[in-house]
Amino acid sequence: MSHPLRPIAFLLVLLMFSALGSLLWGAVNLTFVQVSHGFVASSEHYFTVFEYRLPRILIALLVGAMLASAGVLIQGVIRNPLASPDILGVSHGAGLAAVALMTLFPTLSVYWLPGAALAGGLLSAVILALVCGRKMAPVRLAITGVALAALYGSAIDFLMLTQPLEINNALLWLTGSLWGRGWSQLTMLWPWWCLLPVVLWLSHALNLLTLGDERATSLGISVFWVRVGALLVAVAWTSAAVAVCGPLSFLGLVAPHLARQLVGGRHQILLPTAMLVGALLLLVADLLARTIDPPLELPAGIMTAIIGVPYFLYLLVKMR
Repeated sequence: MSHPLRPIAFLLVLLMFSALGSLLWGAVNLTFVQVSHGFVASSEHYFTVFEYRLPRILIALLVGAMLASAGVLIQGVIRNPLASPDILGVSHGAGLAAVALMTLFPTLSVYWLPGAALAGGLLSAVILALVCGRKMAPVRLAITGVALAALYGSAIDFLMLTQPLEINNALLWLTGSLWGRGWSQLTMLWPWWCLLPVVLWLSHALNLLTLGDERATSLGISVFWVRVGALLVAVAWTSAAVAVCGPLSFLGLVAPHLARQLVGGRHQILLPTAMLVGALLLLVADLLARTIDPPLELPAGIMTAIIGVPYFLYLLVKMR
């Protein structure tokens, strides 16, 4: 395996080129000169570059990194390489809260939507903790999370079937998209990055946790509090990301695996690498969604699913 700085540097270069492409290409293609002038308020391309494309790029970077790191944390806690934020039911809980708001209270402003989704994701985590109890065994967490996710998914289907007049907005949000996101949504995301030191601090403990509970305890690690801390950060970041962009399929599963292929399983290197991979995947997915058939814009969640499903099947075959 190559030195970990090489793939990290390569990912940074790819991120820069992808961000530049996102500024240049879209429903209206711009030149380098037009993009550079677009940062000036008096420019005719100011809205396209500074008010539309730039915040969208930054949101894609933050959301992709948050979902990828949440996947790494959950896989480390559950000790299952096929685990992801979806397995805990957090994404489905956030989706249920958002759909309930859109279908039952259609007259409310859309600005209530991120707060409702965030509350739903956090509440689903509380329910998971209450059901599992203090002994958060990995298998019990996974099975309970899958069961609760199925319950929330059924509730979403029920709401959409019983409220057919309000189904369009719900369907659009559930596919996961960066369309219409701007600086106001970005301000909702960046405060959550105050948890980044906690994530980095957990890296060493997660390395020891892979050895098993008894071995980790003998090495001075409080297994219960490491699991609680990692799950809290994963739930908070997933809920915040889903609240802004909707559920983005497979991103929290694929990004950690690709990062492991590049730098191995040492969490001190794996976490930042997974963040870069997740940010790159979502940025490229959003760019493709905007440029495949302009001015028609596909949801980014569809693109991440197209990328994620074949890789998930590959993982299943490889693990078998």
